[in-house]
Amino acid sequence: MPIMKELPLVPAERALKVIGGRWKVFVLYFLFEGPKRLSELRRVIPGVSQKVLVQQLREMETHGIVSREVFAEVPPRVVYTATALGLSLRPIVGALCDWGRLHAAELSALDEPVTSTTSRARKTGPHARASAEPRQ
Repeated sequence: MPIMKELPLVPAERALKVIGGRWKVFVLYFLFEGPKRLSELRRVIPGVSQKVLVQQLREMETHGIVSREVFAEVPPRVVYTATALGLSLRPIVGALCDWGRLHAAELSALDEPVTSTTSRARKTGPHARASAEPRQ
């Protein structure tokens, strides 16, 4: 079992650590529908490599939000399922999706390239700090 760093003490930061990561919310979203095999998850999550997806699933398994079941077949079949703890994240993931839809226009505007006529306004506007931070 890989060595996991201790989770932060601040509850919100702890939650973000557990579900943070490029693909974890995608995985949870699709596991809310029911158990999935690795190949099914790769098919519904475009752009993720198998290596990264397996790493994210293992972290989620370590944190107790995903369970992994291996069936003794040839070839072996592995199925991932959201645990009760993972399913308890459904309203949170739903709220994040709702927030993203509600603020899609504002967020898209932040992604637009800065022109010389808007650069001064952007630097002093309410989102100035956010636009200066590197994107992950």
